[in-house]
Amino acid sequence: MELGFTFFFNSILLGVGLSMDAFSVSLANGLGEPHMQKGKMCGVAGTFAAFQFAMPMIGWFCVSAIAQYFKVFQKFIPWIALGLLAYIGGKMIYEGTKKKGSGEEGAAAGVGALLVQGVATSIDALSVGFTISGYGAAQAAAACLLIGIVTFFICYLGILLGKKAGTMVAGKASVFGGVILTFIGFEIFITSWF
Repeated sequence: MELGFTFFFNSILLGVGLSMDAFSVSLANGLGEPHMQKGKMCGVAGTFAAFQFAMPMIGWFCVSAIAQYFKVFQKFIPWIALGLLAYIGGKMIYEGTKKKGSGEEGAAAGVGALLVQGVATSIDALSVGFTISGYGAAQAAAACLLIGIVTFFICYLGILLGKKAGTMVAGKASVFGGVILTFIGFEIFITSWF
């Protein structure tokens, strides 16, 4: 496939579609940490972008090199996403209720939590490797790079929106963010069956 308009358009649409879970989690991170600095915002959005770049690339490689093993793994993707997001969401809910409205702001997106969120929101992107399996290595890398760039901007917007809302609901932001993450996990799990 040539790197023409259709290639870029399809890659951007893939990026928008794949980044919706990461957008929601970014929104929750902004809710949980309404005074997040710009550098950390870029780091959070960059982490999601990196995972959204890497997972389709890994999927492409799996389809190209070890497809028979990847098909066995694919049925576990919804379970893994549900488990990871429910864990992080549950932890945020627990910590939010433990504070009892003390007004303290916690770091909603620590490094460990952020890595788990990145895996959980991008693991379904492995299957995009099937849709780009006809691409050569350079084309697959270009498509995945576009997906990552789109994800970065969408996640940055999610954090901004979450921060705006987070300053309005400061006392319960962590609980609300945890509920959102848990809901996203169930949504990924349920929609994978239909």
